[in-house]
Amino acid sequence: MTGRPRVVIIGGGFAGLGVARRLRRVPVDITLVDRRNFHLFQPLLYQVATGGLSPANISAPLRSVLKRQRHTRVILGEAIDVDLPSRRVLLPGETLEYDTLVVATGTTHHYFGHDEWEHLAPGLKSIEDATEMRRRILLAFETAERAHTPEEMRELLTFVVVGGGPTGVELAGAIAEIARDTLHREFRSINPADARILLLEGTDRVLPSYPPNLSHKARRQLEQLGVTVRTGAMVREIHPHQVMIQTHDQSETIATRTVLWAAGVRASPLGRRIAQAAGLTPDRAGRVPVQPDLTVPGYSQVFVIGDLACCLDEQGRPLPGVAPVAIQQAGHVARTIRNRLHNRPTPAFRYRDVGTMATIGRHRAVAVCGPFHLSGYLAWLAWLLIHVINLVEFRDRVFVTLEWAWNYLTWNRGARLITGSPAEIMPGTSAAPVGTGQADRAELASHST
Repeated sequence: MTGRPRVVIIGGGFAGLGVARRLRRVPVDITLVDRRNFHLFQPLLYQVATGGLSPANISAPLRSVLKRQRHTRVILGEAIDVDLPSRRVLLPGETLEYDTLVVATGTTHHYFGHDEWEHLAPGLKSIEDATEMRRRILLAFETAERAHTPEEMRELLTFVVVGGGPTGVELAGAIAEIARDTLHREFRSINPADARILLLEGTDRVLPSYPPNLSHKARRQLEQLGVTVRTGAMVREIHPHQVMIQTHDQSETIATRTVLWAAGVRASPLGRRIAQAAGLTPDRAGRVPVQPDLTVPGYSQVFVIGDLACCLDEQGRPLPGVAPVAIQQAGHVARTIRNRLHNRPTPAFRYRDVGTMATIGRHRAVAVCGPFHLSGYLAWLAWLLIHVINLVEFRDRVFVTLEWAWNYLTWNRGARLITGSPAEIMPGTSAAPVGTGQADRAELASHST
């Protein structure tokens, strides 16, 4: 691949892969770099975490997706830095030169200065995160079946979800359905429906980015499923067997062994390096400020898009880190690259808000579609349709549709697999913590000596 403009894309998510696919008929040489060899449909990760889908249902190998694009090369690797003046991307042991650079490395978990909580309260950004969540959720029920005391059983059957945004709401609703419906009649010593699911949100309502009336409806639907919603609740400490929260002027300790984190994200480290190299100040989440055409100020050949970009709308507000934004930005960047080859101008990027939606459970969801605010069954159907359509490969659409149909008819979640090493799955005592972090292993060691 020589003699044509070189386009290097870092990141194979909605934004990065979207640019590569839209350039399939443009005379440029493309190199796509990603740490993983697959594209991940992140909006459905929570379904993997709760046993509704398998990882393969929401993943597509990058080489398979791009195999018909002969001018596109895929590299499995991690971009550790970018030399903006020299137009080079630095990988371990390799350097890639570019004429146009597209950076779309997304975000990771944000624990607000408490990174030590990560092994006790996993977030949800990767397949590994999802299977770890699934392991902890299902293992909590299995361990409760062997509990020695009522107190131990209550502790094991208490699930705390931190963060009342779309991911937290979807997780809490799915866990409630697992407890009430999926696991019905499957245990003998416990009643899974006795599980206590708490959703903690620091602001005054769940789904704070949604209209207040939909936030209220989402809370009501969660409570109908048996979820306890606590707003104005800030997490102060997380330990293997408890969470300490602050609600207004009162402190409370919740005994639990399963804490799931959905409270915040921050930009990937590469974004901060690019901002510093360009003399820019990242926003509080570490995102890179971009110009209206999505380029880095002072570097017209460098685009930053997706969750990594701090892109302002017409009212001066940052666009949300959601898939529709990334998809539309990918189309704009591909169009700009094509127009530049023909010396044609491209208007500034303008986001068309196609709406947002969050599902809470069967027949339960909320959605904003233009001027319409939907909730309940209609919003749930819209959520199903939109997510199936946006899956990258036709095979995934078929399998996800079939899996959801089977789940709907039988109430069964067929991907309820507890994975991990034997020591993680059967620690040797029903009193052992469900988590697998260093603190958990240390506690196990202390009990065994």
